[in-house]
Amino acid sequence: MAVRVHELAKKLGKSSKDLIEELARLKISVKGHMSSLDDKTAHLVEAELVKPAPAKPAAPRAYGPKGPEAAVKAPTKPATVKPHPAPPAESKKAQPAPLKASAQPVSPPVPQAQVEPVPAQAPQKPSAPSQTIGLELPITVSSLASKMGMGVGEFIKHLMKLNIWLNMNQLVEADVLVRLGTALNVKFDVQQVSHEDLVEKVDDKAEDRCQRPPVVTLMGHVDHGKTSLLDAIRKTRVVEGEAGAITQHIGAYSVALKNGRVTFLDTPGHEAFTAMRARGANVTDVVVLVVAANDGLMPQTLEAIDHARAAEVTIVVALNKMDLPNIDLNRVKKQLAEVGLMVEEWGGKTIAVPVSAKTGKGIDQLLEMLLLEAELLELKANPKVPARGAVIEGRLSKGRGPVATVLVQNGTLRAGDVVLSGMHYGRVRAMHDDKGSRLKEAGPSDPVEIWGLSGVPEAGDDFQVVAEERQARELALSRQDKSRMRSLRPRARVSLEHLYESIQAGRIKELKIILKADVQGSVEAITHAFEKIPADKIKPVIIHSGVGGINESDVNLALASTAIVIGFHVVPTPEAEAIAEKEGIELRLYDIIYDCLNEIKSAMEGMLEPTEKRVSLGLCKVLRTFKVSKVGTISGCRVEKGLIVRNAQAHLIRDSVVVFDGSIRSLKRFKDDAKEVNEGMECGIVLADFNDVKEGDVIEAYKVEKVAGKL
Repeated sequence: MAVRVHELAKKLGKSSKDLIEELARLKISVKGHMSSLDDKTAHLVEAELVKPAPAKPAAPRAYGPKGPEAAVKAPTKPATVKPHPAPPAESKKAQPAPLKASAQPVSPPVPQAQVEPVPAQAPQKPSAPSQTIGLELPITVSSLASKMGMGVGEFIKHLMKLNIWLNMNQLVEADVLVRLGTALNVKFDVQQVSHEDLVEKVDDKAEDRCQRPPVVTLMGHVDHGKTSLLDAIRKTRVVEGEAGAITQHIGAYSVALKNGRVTFLDTPGHEAFTAMRARGANVTDVVVLVVAANDGLMPQTLEAIDHARAAEVTIVVALNKMDLPNIDLNRVKKQLAEVGLMVEEWGGKTIAVPVSAKTGKGIDQLLEMLLLEAELLELKANPKVPARGAVIEGRLSKGRGPVATVLVQNGTLRAGDVVLSGMHYGRVRAMHDDKGSRLKEAGPSDPVEIWGLSGVPEAGDDFQVVAEERQARELALSRQDKSRMRSLRPRARVSLEHLYESIQAGRIKELKIILKADVQGSVEAITHAFEKIPADKIKPVIIHSGVGGINESDVNLALASTAIVIGFHVVPTPEAEAIAEKEGIELRLYDIIYDCLNEIKSAMEGMLEPTEKRVSLGLCKVLRTFKVSKVGTISGCRVEKGLIVRNAQAHLIRDSVVVFDGSIRSLKRFKDDAKEVNEGMECGIVLADFNDVKEGDVIEAYKVEKVAGKL
């Protein structure tokens, strides 16, 4: 079992820096404190460095309870320093009496009985019954057994006696360590290490960052020619091999151009795009919205626009099928303007390029526009650091095992690198590009297919290169364990209440809504009703609306955008309902518009900052004042209304003007302290840090309540 440098340093009582210097002296090369040494090397180093160790601490341990060994070594050091034999030690004491060095041999006998328990802690480290073991979590059963100097089988038997059932590769939780330490009389010095601490930080220097190719996703309505357009760009015949001209899986392709490269993601509709985004993978820089010029904007086109906007991605429109007769481009441009995509020819900012996937017309211009857009976005990455990126696709291959298509977003990925991806890890055994060519390395924005992982990662999982395979394995096991624990906990629901808490924690006052209804008239009526809600304090935003039932795409968009789904006279599909239940998305269904608006309005009012309201508790009139040293002015009062409460906020009112606003420091009834004094009773009051009280003043006790804001 390998041992890390910092673990060995702790065991030897040295700092990691000193141990690294000693290892360099012994001609053992290590990179840093996280590097590992095999057992044989560790034992050799320990034997080499422990030899001189007893000579240095011999003097302080001369009287420690280490048995005969320490007793023999203790006199040897004074014998070398002072040539006089042990018997004349008393004469030594008499001659150089003022010297501290001579007093040192005298001191051990005096405190020996008192200090004995203190050095007794030193041997607790090597002794089994009461030792302290330094640990870094997460740690596996096998690693912990090795730390404790036990075999894995013996260690698991101890766990079984405590009714703890773990195998050698499972992680040991903190509560298990507590029970184990109590049973074995062992103290664990636990240090919790997060994933970020375990993964080595890379020095991503600004001067090393350079331009990277843009990553482009094609989206649009079915049969509007997404794959045909990509096929025309790649100048290959992919479409004929696909059933019904619908993309069967997520692919990623790198296309070399005259002025650079562009990476295309060929997704099976915007659902996969949003599903990846829901897992935290924002890999797309530009969305090419493919619109058939003969059909115009269709329902799936509108959905694609909403999904792209929710992801805050630049949209470039490709007006496809320009080879067909009787094309009215102005009609399509007008439809685009109606959904907020005003083309540049009409004074807007949206790039729209007429193309034909069949003839190839306009494709060069589209690619030029993509490169121009990439320049404006200033996309940069550092190829000199270890690779990081996202998984585009994962599958199980019959001959190769788990295979993943990954997109490198920063750094350079090389064959042989140890990779951590989601809950899986492994060494990159081989790497291929989209043409099937074997690669040795892949840079930023390169899509490659790798194999060698321990399992199949999910689309949207992150991946990163890790220094050591052991480190990657521990991190993967930790993530698996956390995933299991997460699945057992109740999910935090994406509901109005959940949004209230989220928005309350931040400064953004926004409620995102996905609206589905039975007819377009209902959609428009509800949309107009939302627009009438005052938006000076909070803003309702309908990020997507449509006619028909609530489908999987709607739920995925809600998950990715932290939105709520509202259905009017519609129901969710079984698939959408299953996803919503699994992910904790709340679906709100209504039959009456009034009920819908009232609930949403009430929830939005809950998101407003509460207003503070002052509530009067009672009034009392000052009858007399008494000045007492070290106390201040005591006001003799009679409660005229309500009650006066000790430590309550208070006003001192003189001639209808508030001259003091503070609190009541002391409240007494006769000579006894009182928590409160009711109406009609007399009391003594001392105000906090205020003594200028006069007869006839009025003291008002009050409290501050928070009231929910109203729209």
